[in-house]
Order: sequence, then C-alpha cells, then structure tokens
Amino acid sequence: MVDNLKYYNDSLAYDFEMFMPRSAEPVRKDNIVKLPQTKQKRRAKARAVRRVSASAFAVMTTVFVLAALCGNILLRLQINEVNAKINDIKTEISALENTKTGLEVELERVVSYSNIELEAAEIGMQKMDKNQVKYIRVNDKNSAVTKNGETILCSDEKK
Repeated sequence: MVDNLKYYNDSLAYDFEMFMPRSAEPVRKDNIVKLPQTKQKRRAKARAVRRVSASAFAVMTTVFVLAALCGNILLRLQINEVNAKINDIKTEISALENTKTGLEVELERVVSYSNIELEAAEIGMQKMDKNQVKYIRVNDKNSAVTKNGETILCSDEKK
C-alpha cells in the first residue's frame, strides 16, 4: 500500500514510486480444499437433477392439461345454457306466431263481408236502391249553390 502520509509532510511534486512496477504479491488462496469427484458421483448427481426436472415437467404438464379440461368443461356449460335460452325463446316465438295467426283468422271472420251484411241486416240497414239516389244538375259554369248560399266551384275554375 502507498504511504499517503508523506504527501502531507513533503512538498514533492511527484511520487515516482507510484509509477514503478509493483512486485507481484502472492495471491492468497482460500484454505478450502476441493476433493475431486468421481465420474460416478457426477453422473448420479446429473441423473438426480434430470429426474427432478422430468418430474417437475410432468407435474406442470398435468396441471396445464387439467386446467385446459376444466376450462373446456366450463365453456361447454356456458354454451349449453345459452342454447337452452335460445330454444326457450324459439318456442316462445312459435307460440306467439300461432297466437298471431289465430288472431288474424278471428279478425278475418269478424270483418268478412258476409258478416258485415248480417250485422247490418240485424240493425235494420238495407242495400241502397236507385230511387234513394238524388242527382243534382248544374249549369255549364261548373258551380253549385248550397243551402247556406255558398257557391262551390269545380276544380277546373279554381285554377
């Protein structure tokens, strides 16, 4: 180590000892002694690591497959619920269409021409005769005078 104390006491500009090659100090080695492993021990250790990694891979694969199966079952359940709702709505639609058809038939029955004639005859109405029609003759000016004295012009003279 460099003695920094002399920098404070001397007024030297340079310390050439800093630029001198250092002597190689021996590197201290730890006092740990490693025993050489035999090939059999190394192989056994590698096999154990492989077994552990293979079993971990098998466990992870099994977990993944089970998760995928559970997800598939859940999705199928949801699809079945939606299909059941669709079928319920289709049966409702068909029932409403049957009701609509029945109501249309009922309306046709009520509004039919023969039924109207029967109802009219029941309340005393009758078909119009020629003697019930009154014709009005107008002069060439295409105008008419009402009871109130108003003059009604035909569409030709309004222009």
